[in-house]
Amino acid sequence: MAIPKAHYSLAILVVLFAVSSSQKVCNPECKAKEPFHCDKTVAFNRTSFPKNFTFGAATSAYQIEGAAHRALNGWDYFTHRYPEKVPDRSSGDLACDSYDLYKDDVKLLKRMNVQAYRLSIAWSRVLPKGRLIGGVDENGITYYNNLINELKANDVRRRIWWLLKPTYSDYTNYAELLFQRFGDRVKFWITLNQPFSLATKGYGDGSYPPGRCTDCEFGGDSGTEPYIVAHHQLLAHAQAVSLYRKRYQKFQGGKIGTTLIGRWFTPLDENSNLDKAAAKRAFDFFVGWFMDPLVYGEYPKIMREMVGDRLPTFTPHESALVKGSLDFLGLNYYVTQYATDAPPPTEPSAITDPRVTLGCLGERLTMVHGNLDDGGDDNGGLGAPSSLKILPPTSNDISASSFSWSLSNHHYNGGSGVADLDLGNVTLPVALADNGRIQNHCSHLSCLKCAIEDGCNVAGYFAWSLMDNYEFGNGYTLRFGMNWVNFTNPADRKEKASGKWFSKFIAK
Repeated sequence: MAIPKAHYSLAILVVLFAVSSSQKVCNPECKAKEPFHCDKTVAFNRTSFPKNFTFGAATSAYQIEGAAHRALNGWDYFTHRYPEKVPDRSSGDLACDSYDLYKDDVKLLKRMNVQAYRLSIAWSRVLPKGRLIGGVDENGITYYNNLINELKANDVRRRIWWLLKPTYSDYTNYAELLFQRFGDRVKFWITLNQPFSLATKGYGDGSYPPGRCTDCEFGGDSGTEPYIVAHHQLLAHAQAVSLYRKRYQKFQGGKIGTTLIGRWFTPLDENSNLDKAAAKRAFDFFVGWFMDPLVYGEYPKIMREMVGDRLPTFTPHESALVKGSLDFLGLNYYVTQYATDAPPPTEPSAITDPRVTLGCLGERLTMVHGNLDDGGDDNGGLGAPSSLKILPPTSNDISASSFSWSLSNHHYNGGSGVADLDLGNVTLPVALADNGRIQNHCSHLSCLKCAIEDGCNVAGYFAWSLMDNYEFGNGYTLRFGMNWVNFTNPADRKEKASGKWFSKFIAK
């Protein structure tokens, strides 16, 4: 099969795909089982997927660009003020130095045969004062123009921490600046990446910027602020979508959506009604928190009942604005967890409100912990490889559950990755022989294939990540990349076994 001409989509910070209409009912009866033919690309490759299915790779600005030639952002402040919150006390000051090495990034993409690239545009690089009134940094605009032109096709991202309503206009101005400057080439825009992470980690336990929570140094309220932040993220997203649809979509011809972190939960005791209910609650608090408003215009019923007046409400106008504000949906999926019923928390907190105790598959009891968080890094990984025990068939389940929310023109997108722990003691030959990563991606792709065959409207798969990078709260101790990076000399990059496999998988 001929490889479609490569085009590099720039996502606002995650997976993105084209949109088509589908009236199929997704009934996940297909169960992908081992062997997955992971090392046999002759038996399993891109020809097993629809011809228009997109294979890509992903990164994000703070994790790869470095801090050169841009204003400071929340992560800059946070990592320098609280270095102890990162295992290796590192920051993204240099990262992969993609600001200077973006042409090398594109070479990696070409070598991997990917058809699309998901990247992000740093707010602080284009609006150094945070607001349009503070002026546009034309050097930052030039950098992204150069990158977009080097990639020769389109998509975009953004991340910001906010709590108060006045920032809606700031975000809308930021989004419009990007539509104006890059919309002639960027055709897929993702407004938010994993809004759950910002709400729960930035304002629930204080492990992410701005580091607010109950009993945190700079104050906060873990029982209210995460819900306020999530609410305002949804409204900011909806306003950006409304702006794009009214002023730009018709003549630029693009699509706009958002990306959620997907997580599947299975009862610890499959014979326990309490555990079954806990698994459903976990999903509603984790995914439904954002997906329900986007589709139905209101929060899940279980959240309204359990959180009560701590959960903001949408006005009729806001509900109409948020409802249907998707041309497509991106899902970041990394892991499945056991869920078991937990007693009521001693104090209100978005982390414990679901009354669920979670554990990792493969570590049924020993990995059980009592929080509903996203697992430790901004991409949903749980830390070390031993904690990323995936049950691949649940890729069907997460796609099917998302499809049950579907409006007929929505697309559901798969993206996945697995980390290798590196505390500075991993030799280069070992790092490059990442066969576990091949098994991870291959098994998920096998299950994604099943989901598509069962009627789920999935349009693409973006591997996290193109290369090793700065993994937020885990620093440089976790390597997700299909390409190895020497963090003391980021120009030194080497293809891993997984990168070679992915290249062959796509080329078939």
